[in-house]
Amino acid sequence: MELSNITFAGPPIEESSSLEATLPRNLLELLRQVNGFIQHGGGLHVRGICSNPEWHSLALAMQGPNALYLSYPELFPTDIPFAQDCLADQFILRDGVVFRLESETGNLECLGISLSNFFERSQEDPIEFLSMHPLLQYQSENQTYLEPGKVLHAYPPYCTAEAENGVHLASVPVADAIAYLAHLSSCLRNLKEGDAFDIKIISSPSG
Repeated sequence: MELSNITFAGPPIEESSSLEATLPRNLLELLRQVNGFIQHGGGLHVRGICSNPEWHSLALAMQGPNALYLSYPELFPTDIPFAQDCLADQFILRDGVVFRLESETGNLECLGISLSNFFERSQEDPIEFLSMHPLLQYQSENQTYLEPGKVLHAYPPYCTAEAENGVHLASVPVADAIAYLAHLSSCLRNLKEGDAFDIKIISSPSG
């Protein structure tokens, strides 16, 4: 597969990894070509077979204490969270079909396309298919790209009515974003559409 506009490429595959045996052949072939990558300045991040950097590790997203399926009941342990977009919404491979997990709400949407179709569409029209409008807003406001290992944090969350009046976007580490989004989705799971809720901002010890 010919890939364009790559702004980060992962390290060489760790040949001792047991993950290779669990991946479908087409994904494994892609990762052997380039072991995960970031395209479009952060519009798409495809994870690789590695232990470091941790934010790039497909194994850590699938297995262990921070595996995504542990935070989202909509996911199965056999699901493959092979990629994410600029807001840390996850692209999931399940039985050869790509799904999209909306990380704020936990909503899981079947895109009804194969992995090869996914990459074809992400190459043909990345702005619309990958919902890159927040990234374009961030780039315009800050005159910079997202650093590898970071995604966008939106306040107020896009799932709220208040977001229709505009959101503030900040660059945050992937792990922090996923932890926050998983907690948010767990709280929203008990609410009905139209319910109100508060978000309290608590500073970390590092500020």
